[in-house]
Amino acid sequence: MKRKNKASQKETEATNLCARRVKIARVAKDMKQIDVAAAMNVDHGIDITQNGVSYIERNRRYVKDFELVALAEILDVSPLWLLFGDKVPSKFRTQ
Repeated sequence: MKRKNKASQKETEATNLCARRVKIARVAKDMKQIDVAAAMNVDHGIDITQNGVSYIERNRRYVKDFELVALAEILDVSPLWLLFGDKVPSKFRTQ
């Protein structure tokens, strides 16, 4: 089996602005990945497994816009915080 070098692996990985902050918010709420997946399935009708949540947190899976909103609601944070943290660009801030 041919191994990819690290440079080519980087090119195929997902790149999410929210990956690290999803984990931060989940841990702050004392939730497990399976809890987040269950809430997304039951409360939002989004079919995702614990592995899917893990892939999001490890930046290995893209997050769809409706998933970002559901994650924000489940984790009690703003979608903008998930995207930008405390450095929300001024053009996106509400007055």
